[in-house]
This record gives sequence, structure tokens and C-alpha cells, in this order.
Amino acid sequence: MAVLPHKKEYKYVYITIIFFFKDMKLALIGYGKMGKMIEQIAISRGHEIVSIIDIDNQDEFESEAFASADVAIEFTTPWTAYDNYLKAWKAGVKVVSGSTGWMKEHGDEVRKACTEDGKTLFWASNFSVGVAIFSAVNKYLAKIMNQFEQYDVNMVETHHVHKLDAPSGTAITLAEGIIEYLDRKNRWGLHETAEGVLRIDDIRRKEVPGIHTISYDSPEDIITISHDAHGRQGFALGAVLAAEFTGKNHGLLTIDDMFKF
Repeated sequence: MAVLPHKKEYKYVYITIIFFFKDMKLALIGYGKMGKMIEQIAISRGHEIVSIIDIDNQDEFESEAFASADVAIEFTTPWTAYDNYLKAWKAGVKVVSGSTGWMKEHGDEVRKACTEDGKTLFWASNFSVGVAIFSAVNKYLAKIMNQFEQYDVNMVETHHVHKLDAPSGTAITLAEGIIEYLDRKNRWGLHETAEGVLRIDDIRRKEVPGIHTISYDSPEDIITISHDAHGRQGFALGAVLAAEFTGKNHGLLTIDDMFKF
């Protein structure tokens, strides 16, 4: 049976998507494939790119052009992301970031900066609207499956061969959503099979943008849900939507703040 959102919640999501548009000055930190796609989408939505920072022009963080940005959109690497946040905040610029792999080392510092020191970071392991919907379905399914202990759950994430971290940040976020509602799982583990552990397997293949598959298996049957990205465009659009949202909000922000499912 399909579960429809409450009317007021549906209205809120609609307003969030449609009405936080405005002409913004954006900076890009990281100018790979994702950065270039974000640039195209941002310009198509009426925004101005005032600064582009990549590995060879780090002094641009000190420029007047960068400081004029309303929001910086950051897609770099696990070992450079946190330093990029600090440089952007020093210039008084809010940050939207899709970089993963930094949270274990710097998560506490970022939370303090955003909750006590007045900084703003919108962070998501995946900005795709489809993944946001998938994540909500994932949590709801875990809540249901908590009643049925004969089902064991596992996850497989598949990405392109250039991906630097494993498991993916999206897989970790999905796993944490399952653990929140499934009492028989208390942590996730990469390639790990043990009682109480949600096993995640990673596959690196060609140029796959991202596939996340979650399975509940029992002796009688298997229930599987999956999200398969066709390309990077959905991630880039979501990052621009997040920047538009961040322009009007403050603190430590997530997809859950933007979309009230």
C-alpha cells in the first residue's frame, strides 16, 4: 500500500524546491567533472560563478572575488575538504560540500564550528533528490523489518574505479539509517560478517556513477530496494539546490533540513 505524505508536508517540500530560488554569487571549490557540471546548472538557474578554486590556484581563497560569494560549493577529496571549509569560513563564505571521508577525523570540530562558532556547512554524502527519497524509504523499510527477525540485511555499493573511499559516503548514511531503526544491527562493517553487523560490500567497475542496493534475505524470500544513478547530473542539481537553501539558512545543515519527508 502506498503511503502518501501529509498534505502540509507535501506543501512544505514544494515550497522549499520552488521558492528558495534567487540570483546568487557562487564559488566553486574543486573543478573536476562534478565542478564543471555544477557550473553549468548554476548558470542555467540564473546564478553567477564569481570564483573557481582548484589545486593550482589556492591563493584564490584570499581574493575579493571569493569573499563576495554567498555560498561556496565544495567537491574535492577526503584529505583536503576540512581545510577548504576553514579557508572558506575565514573569508566569511558559507559552504555546501559533497566531499566524504573526512568526518571521522574532523566531525567534532565541524559540528562545534557550526553549532557554537556561527559557521555554516551544508553537508551530504549524496545530493541527488532520488537518493534523498531512497533514504527515506530505506529508513521506513528498516522500521518495518525490525519486527521480522528472520530477515538479515546487507548492502552492496557499486561505483566507478576512480572513487577514492570505500564504502561510499552514501552507503554509510544509508547504513546509519538502517541501524537507527533495526535493533539487531548495532554497527556496519565493510566485508564483515558478524552478529550485529550490517555488512557492506563495495564494487568498483568502469564509470558507474553509483548504485546502492539493500537486501533483506530470509529462508523464504528476499526483499530488495535499489537506487541506480544514470549520471552525475542529479548530484550536481542537488548541490545547486542545496546552495540555494543554504543562502537563507545557517548552521550545520543536511538533506533532512531541505526535504521534509
